[in-house]
Order: sequence, then C-alpha cells, then structure tokens
Amino acid sequence: MSTGPELEPGCYRFDDLAVGDRYRTGGLLVTEAHVVGFAGLAGDFFDLHMDDEAAKALGFPARVAHGLLVLSLVDGLKNRAAVQLMAVASLGWDWRFEAPVFIGDRIEATLEVLELRPSRRPDRGILGLGFRVTNQAGTVVQSGRNALLLQR
Repeated sequence: MSTGPELEPGCYRFDDLAVGDRYRTGGLLVTEAHVVGFAGLAGDFFDLHMDDEAAKALGFPARVAHGLLVLSLVDGLKNRAAVQLMAVASLGWDWRFEAPVFIGDRIEATLEVLELRPSRRPDRGILGLGFRVTNQAGTVVQSGRNALLLQR
C-alpha cells in the first residue's frame, strides 16, 4: 500500500479522487453466526468450515471461515466506512486468500485508489480500488482489487 494521503470522512465521486488516496474501514469480529449463516446461504458445508476436528485433521487449529464470506464482510466494511464512494456498480474482483480467518478473528481493511480511468459515459468513471485485509495481529489475510463504476 502507498503512503498517499488519507481521505477524510465524506462522500467521494470519481473526480474527487487521486491515485494513492487511501482510507481504512472499521473492524468486524467474525462470529460463529457469520460462518453458519454463510454456509446456509452458499450451500458450502465443507468440513473445514463446519467441523473443528476435521479442520484440525487438515492442519488448522480450528474451523476456517469461508474465504468468500470474508470477502463479503470486507465489501460490507467498505460500504459502511466513513469514506463513501459514490458507486454505481461493482465491475469485478481480483482477490487472494492469503491466510486463514478463524471464528473470533477481528478483520479490517485498508483501501487505496490504484487507478482512475474514464468510462464510455461522461457522467461515470472506473476506479481500481486496492484492498489489504488484516486480522487483529496485523497479519494480511486477504488482498485484492475491485473495479468500481463511480459517479462523476
């Protein structure tokens, strides 16, 4: 992540941003309810996520939260951060699961403007937004990029 300027709380359109701008989300404690609820929604009842003994047999100290659950929680943290991006739509994700997230971990994210480019419509622009997701120990657990269509 860059050492660019940290954005102040507020609403930001495409033209308000510059490459290198960054901000942090609040944090969130990953709970049993998150994991069980996500398993039900996604239909992903893989033993690694649902059974401590199975997770231990696979070399983990406990069940591991679904990677896509954590990505979803991070998107929610972004959407309720003090910095609000005036987004129209998400255009896609490029994402890495770097370390396991366990029930009881607290996650937060640092976001950075990586790219700004015009779209075909003059009232919109495309933002490349980088994410660095850490747990309570400061370990990077996920990282990636989200392309967003923003209002101008």
